[in-house]
Amino acid sequence: MSEKNRDAKRTARERLAVEREKQKAADRRRRTLIVGASVVCVLGLAAVIGVVAANAGKDSGNDAGPVVGPSGAQGKDGLAIPVGEASAPSTLTVWEDFRCPACKSFEDAYRSTIHGLTDSGKLKVEYHLATIIDGNMGGTGSRNAANAAACAQDAGKFVDYHDVLYRNQPPEIDDAFGENGKLLELARKVEGLDTPAFRTCVEDGTHNGWVEKSNDAFKSGGFSGTPTVLLNGKNIYQDQTMTPAKLKQMVEANAKG
Repeated sequence: MSEKNRDAKRTARERLAVEREKQKAADRRRRTLIVGASVVCVLGLAAVIGVVAANAGKDSGNDAGPVVGPSGAQGKDGLAIPVGEASAPSTLTVWEDFRCPACKSFEDAYRSTIHGLTDSGKLKVEYHLATIIDGNMGGTGSRNAANAAACAQDAGKFVDYHDVLYRNQPPEIDDAFGENGKLLELARKVEGLDTPAFRTCVEDGTHNGWVEKSNDAFKSGGFSGTPTVLLNGKNIYQDQTMTPAKLKQMVEANAKG
C-alpha cells in the first residue's frame, strides 16, 4: 500500500472518530436536557402545590375553630352565660366587651347592686360577650378575655373571674388581655380557678369560635354599642335617669308582682 493510501485511510479514521465524539457529546447534551426538563417540571409542580397549600392556609387562618359553648350556656344558640336563679322574675341582659371602658364603668357602678339582686333570687343576668374593641383598636384582648371568661364558666367561677377582669381592665389602647399569660395571672386572684383544665382551655382558645359567634349575634342585633343593658327586654342603659338604686327599685317592684 502506498504512503498516500495509508494517509488517506488514517485521515478517514480520524474523521470518523471525531464524528463519533460529536455524536456522543450530542447524546450527552440531549440526556442532560431531558433530565433538566424533568427537574423543572417537578419543581414547577412543587411550586404549584406550595401555592395551593399556602392559599389554603390563608383561607383557614382566620378560622376561630369549632363553636364550643361554655358549660351551662343558654338562650338562642346557647350564647348567654346565665347568673342567678332561672326562676327569677326579672332578667337583665348584658352585652359587654372586657376591653370596653364604658362596660367597666357600668360594672363598677352596678356590680354590688346586681350581685345583691341575683343572690336574693329576684334577678337573673344573661351575659353576652362581644369583641368590638378588637375590631376598632386591633388586637385580640376582647376575644381572649371572653374565651377565658367562658373557661371560667366551665369551672363554675364565671362571676368571680368576670369581676376580676373588669377590676384589672387595661387602658382601651393596651391589648394586655391579648396575652394569655396576663389572663392566667389574673385567674390566680380567683380561688380554685388556676387549674390545668382552665389553663389548657385558655391557651387552646377552646371557646374562640363561640365568642366569634356571640360577636356576630351582637353585630346583627342592631345594638349601638357596649354595654347594652336590657331589663326584661327594655334598654335601661339609654335611660339617663337610671341609677343602681332605681334598678333595684324596678326589680323589687317586679318581684312583688
